[in-house]
Amino acid sequence: MRPAQAALAAALREHAIEEGEFTLSSGGTSNWYLDGRQVTFRGDCVEIVGEAIVEALDGVEFDAVGGLAVGAVPVALAVAFVTGKRSFAVRKEAKGHGVGGRIAGPLDPGDRVLVVEDTSTTGSAVLTAVDAISEFGCEIVAASLLLDRGGQLGATLAARGIVYRPVLVAPDLGYAFGS
Repeated sequence: MRPAQAALAAALREHAIEEGEFTLSSGGTSNWYLDGRQVTFRGDCVEIVGEAIVEALDGVEFDAVGGLAVGAVPVALAVAFVTGKRSFAVRKEAKGHGVGGRIAGPLDPGDRVLVVEDTSTTGSAVLTAVDAISEFGCEIVAASLLLDRGGQLGATLAARGIVYRPVLVAPDLGYAFGS
């Protein structure tokens, strides 16, 4: 494993993985659960999270980083922290007051965007964010997760022409995809 990838795996094992019986947001069940927020909301892990994503990107260039609120927000902020890039969030629904819209933060049409998320089994949060950001007029250049549980998102994103670079996949932590 690369250095930041190994540091993230250690942090996830220490703070975020539980074993038992769990129902996932996808509706499926699992005998293990990753609560990524137990790492992404820790001040002592912010740099690890940001560096792990940047390390996984392997030189992919982007102007701004963001994803669907809430899981993607601390990941996007961590990447912004280590790169100096802008970060933003995609709301699940457009806000009806203020400036409105689904995008919160400094994002401009035409920006090259990195979409992030903490963890995913089916990729629904990532795909929702991709659609909203594309509708806003940005180019999605890549997507990255701290942990891909399901192993299916890469093919879906490839079909859309989006580079996909997860930091870790379930087997990296000793679990089967979709388990």
